[in-house]
Amino acid sequence: MPFISSTFINLSNTQTLIEIVATIAFALSGLLTAAQKKLDAVGVCVVAGITAFGGGTLRDLLLDRRPFFWIEHATWLWLLLALCISAMLFLRQSHFASTEKAILWPDALGLGLFSASGTQIALDMGNGYLVSVLMGMITAVFGGVIRDIVCNDIPKAFQDHRPYAVCGFCGGWVLILCQNWQLSQEWCLFLASLSASFLRLSAVYLNYRLPVWQLDDTKNS
Repeated sequence: MPFISSTFINLSNTQTLIEIVATIAFALSGLLTAAQKKLDAVGVCVVAGITAFGGGTLRDLLLDRRPFFWIEHATWLWLLLALCISAMLFLRQSHFASTEKAILWPDALGLGLFSASGTQIALDMGNGYLVSVLMGMITAVFGGVIRDIVCNDIPKAFQDHRPYAVCGFCGGWVLILCQNWQLSQEWCLFLASLSASFLRLSAVYLNYRLPVWQLDDTKNS
């Protein structure tokens, strides 16, 4: 699958397959949001596409990287359209709860893989460590952020309180640390992806939450 391998920095076939599943998971989360908002067919496709490709597109914009990955490899668009059509034909309200629970695993895998691959892309373009890690985090997180903004919601990544973007941020630093240890690129990507995914799943299942900014408004009452 050459259209995938050049995009994801020579990942192994197994990791590439996981990234495909993760992309589908992000698109599916967009589908669920669009369905809950009762959007029409065009809205469903747009919201799903924003969720799946928004983070990578924003990364490419900030890095001045052309062409955008989904333009260079248009097969992704066909896959997205097929997923949207299938979901609109077969997905029913009764499927929503089970789908949202099941999506936690591939979503966590996608967070790890996209934060690692996005960081690697930025490093390959000669950017510094901090900028590269931020680009990886943007790749993994901002598709969902843009989706929620388009759907007139506060982004879930900002209000869930369970670490999400922080996990991708940590995964990017694991990638850099592994490279400084002179591990192979495949091992660096694998360990970085695994670290970010593990942190996210741990936060979800242990219900670990980031501190909430609480303002003391007693003086105004």
